[in-house]
Amino acid sequence: MYGFVLTIHIIVSVGLILIVLLQAGKGAGISGLFGGGSNDSAFSGATTPGVIKKITTTMAVLFMITSLALTVIIAKSRRRSLAETIPVAQPTQQQQQPAPSPSGPDAVPPAQE
Repeated sequence: MYGFVLTIHIIVSVGLILIVLLQAGKGAGISGLFGGGSNDSAFSGATTPGVIKKITTTMAVLFMITSLALTVIIAKSRRRSLAETIPVAQPTQQQQQPAPSPSGPDAVPPAQE
């Protein structure tokens, strides 16, 4: 069930991306970036045909439904996350080794008793 819903989710995701990229933008040119390109849209027709809008809406609804379905399926099956499947190495206890004695012209000789 999970694989089927995941496959549908991926197909819907790619389809939604493609259908959004096919739509024409409201503003043309650089003025559209700052909101100035939509002044004449009150007297013109819709920039996106109704069919493409319906397909976009349908794909968006399917995307949301498959997202929720995947979440419910995973929550019910309680699958482990990928991070939980990585084995954790136990830290090894290292023995304290005495520090090497300094040698050189500035070395302080050890105290003698």
